[in-house]
Amino acid sequence: MSHQTDNWGWRARIGMFIVGNEVVPEAEWWALVPPRSGISVHAARVTARAPWAKWRDDRSAVDLEDDLARGCRQFAAMRLSVAVIGHSSSSILGGEGWDEAVVAAMTPLLAHGTKATTNGLDSLAALKALGIKRPFVVFPAWFNDATVAAGIAYYTARSFAPAGHLRYDPGRKWRDVPFAELYPQGMGFEQETEPLYAQIRAACPADADGIYIAGTGLRCVGIIDTLEQDLKRPVLTANQVSLWHGLRLSGVHVRIDGYGSLFER
Repeated sequence: MSHQTDNWGWRARIGMFIVGNEVVPEAEWWALVPPRSGISVHAARVTARAPWAKWRDDRSAVDLEDDLARGCRQFAAMRLSVAVIGHSSSSILGGEGWDEAVVAAMTPLLAHGTKATTNGLDSLAALKALGIKRPFVVFPAWFNDATVAAGIAYYTARSFAPAGHLRYDPGRKWRDVPFAELYPQGMGFEQETEPLYAQIRAACPADADGIYIAGTGLRCVGIIDTLEQDLKRPVLTANQVSLWHGLRLSGVHVRIDGYGSLFER
């Protein structure tokens, strides 16, 4: 009798909150998780504007959006190791202290012992682990000018002043489509990694000591290894850093090959 893997999370069970109409985060996480590793991933979908928790008037705390609060309560029954807000935009647009405030708001709703984190905190931990000080930051095509500016400010305020930045150009077909319409019109399902690779390689400044690709909906983990080989610098991506940090918070160290030097840390 043969025994096939059933992806049971007996070592770590990680819950991820993702944008309701996206497929990229789950696909990339399952690509990253080694087979028979005892690690499982469980997604909850959020339909809300960023950030997914709003500051109270006195900025003493944040109130979670309904989907996020409901998801935390559902996750509480699932014996998770970690729950992560897999949404770069929420961290970027939340403002100073938002990541920490949302972790404080999530924790009482989760099961005792389940750790909470955000994509922003995950990226900061990864940048620090690799000693990156001046990253080249890459943003998805659907990030408007205000979100790109907020992203640059987010990392600059945390002592990771970007050496430069790039907003991915998805090509002629999409150039005249407003930012807010790119996903509704299907760009998320027609992403190509080869042009993204070429644009990053061409635009990466010489003084950048690493690359960070923001946006959990941006398809990119398949080019991490190639970019590292060609640019001779570490490459981080939104989904990669959240899985890495989630495993560290879970106390699990597993060998993951082909998806960047981060997993050697």
